[in-house]
Amino acid sequence: MAAGTVTRADLSEAVYQEVGLSRNESAELVESVLNEISDALVRGEMVKVSSFGSFSVREKGQRIGRNPKTGEEVPILPRRVLVFRASHVLKEKINRVLSAIKM
Repeated sequence: MAAGTVTRADLSEAVYQEVGLSRNESAELVESVLNEISDALVRGEMVKVSSFGSFSVREKGQRIGRNPKTGEEVPILPRRVLVFRASHVLKEKINRVLSAIKM
């Protein structure tokens, strides 16, 4: 796996190593899963991955922002934002690894 960033290719390679599908089948499987997740989010559905976390889309209303250089008020248009909430299992795993590193 690449240091720092996990790519689609890394995920495909991991599926290839763990499951034993061909490299092409592994890449197609990863692509299919990612497409299903993104399609569900576009439809406004929540995506929950057990022991990992949940993805959802939140509506943000219009608000007034301020240009930090000029101080001028600028309207920020309404938009949809992607939100990820890590599961307790993932949080505990991350914290367990971090505490082991500090010791």
